[in-house]
Amino acid sequence: MNNIDIVELLEKKIRSGMLISKPFSELPYKIKGYGMRRGEKAVIYTIPGRKNLNKTHEKGINFSEFKKAFEHLNSSGELCSNWFKLNLYECKKEGNCNFTTIGGIFELLGLAHSKKIGKREVIYIKDNKNQF
Repeated sequence: MNNIDIVELLEKKIRSGMLISKPFSELPYKIKGYGMRRGEKAVIYTIPGRKNLNKTHEKGINFSEFKKAFEHLNSSGELCSNWFKLNLYECKKEGNCNFTTIGGIFELLGLAHSKKIGKREVIYIKDNKNQF
């Protein structure tokens, strides 16, 4: 799997209704589909309301943010929240949950797995069985 095009992989594998693994939540975070965020094509997902679980909110991560995160995962072998906060600032401004959504989608794609490192901290580690 050398030279993976993360955008092509997202468009091929990520579908509406898929559940996103969240390390610290039992609530359903779901892929809604594709749309626009901050002027770019993006993966849109829904999160349950805090008081009313039937009322969902939409968030999204644009393709350039996925590309940047994937490049970092590939080069460093991991993705951590400190890197996310410094390098994907606009994405972080929309919500801290975007970090675990990026990681959760990388898990769905078989590119990484999560590792909890404390009560509320997680890192995503490059899945070495894929050669990218």
